[in-house]
Parts: sequence; C-alpha cells; structure tokens
Amino acid sequence: MTSGYRQAFHEDLKALEQELIEMASLSERQVADSVEALLNLNVELAEQVIKNDDPIDVRDMEIEQHCLRILALQQPMAKDLRTVGVIMKMTTDVERIGDLGTDIASIAIKLSRLMVGSIPIDIAKMGALARRMFRESIEAFVKRDLETVDMVVRSDDEMDQLFRDYRKQIVELMKKYPERVEEASFLLMVVMHLERISDHAVNIAERVFFMETAKLAKFDTREPYPHEEN
Repeated sequence: MTSGYRQAFHEDLKALEQELIEMASLSERQVADSVEALLNLNVELAEQVIKNDDPIDVRDMEIEQHCLRILALQQPMAKDLRTVGVIMKMTTDVERIGDLGTDIASIAIKLSRLMVGSIPIDIAKMGALARRMFRESIEAFVKRDLETVDMVVRSDDEMDQLFRDYRKQIVELMKKYPERVEEASFLLMVVMHLERISDHAVNIAERVFFMETAKLAKFDTREPYPHEEN
C-alpha cells in the first residue's frame, strides 16, 4: 500500500470514527432528555425525544454502509480490520441505547397521566450512572484506553446493585399500594432500560478491548477464553 493511499485510508477511517462519535452523542442526549422528561413529567420534552430517534437510525445505516464500503474497497488488515469491524458492531449498541432512551420518553408520557405520588426511587442517580458508563465506553474507544475500559466494567457492579435495590423497592410499592401497580410497572421498566443501557456500555468496552488486544476476554478475570491461545 503506497503512502498516499494509506494516508487516504486513515483519513477515511478517522471520518468513520467521527461519525460514530457523533451518533453516540445523539444517543446520550436521548438518555439525558428522556430521564429529565420522566423526572419532571415533561410531555413536550418526551415527545421531542421520540422525534429525535429517526436521525439516530439514519446514522446507524450510514455508518454500516461506510464500514462495508471500506471493507470492500480498501480491504484493511490486522488492527485496521478489527477497528472497522468493531465500529460496525458498536453502532448496534449505540443505536439500541438511543432506542432505550426513546422508550423511557414514551413511559414518561404514560406516567404523566398515571402518577399519583412521588417517584419512590432515585431515577436521576441511575440515569447519571448509565450515561457516565456510556460516555466512558466511547472515551475508551476514542483514546484506545484500556484503563477506561476497566472503569466501565467495574461500574457495572454498582449499576447491578442499584437495579436490585430499586426493583425491590418497586415491588414493595406494588404490595403496599395496589392502586399504583400500573404506575410501578412502568417504573420497573425504566430501571430495566437504564440497567440495559449500562450493559450496552459494557459491550462497547468489550469491543474496545478486543480492538486493542485482539483477544476476547472474560471481564471478571481478563483471562482469555479457553479456545484462545495465550
């Protein structure tokens, strides 16, 4: 590969990475705005979140097409190939995070008609943690930083504990106030969505680890899977 051709390839790859970063920014905004809409029962903001889902879907398709074009025309090798493959997979997680934000916005609209008391759990805390994990997973990709990968993975334990605690509190609310079961059911869906966002962030971190090391690892031990060679 000539130096000029290689420079053009890496410029194309950088453009692809920038497209992913911009898509991730849109998805994170979906999560932030949907949580805000829920906390304030802001129907107008929730409706705007729902409208903003389409541009993310368009970005998803555009990035996939860009990846396929690079693979077909430039035939990258080794780490460059892993990078393109990882970006293609990451868009699935990023798009799904945007979808989950949209789902939370839809729930906010429903709860605006149902809420008969205050929200019994700290949605703001869980939403902030989900967003932080997502941001850090993208930062790990941008900086090729395995320490940030580890930060995302460690944060997943905190998210899992919040999910268990909040799920228990919501079930107790259902038992104590049967008339609030429908409302509580929607709140349970919200905490499930936020926990799922953190799972997608871990998926992204896992892909970054593979991109940088060419290894698939168990995140609790960082040991290679049995079928891999050390």
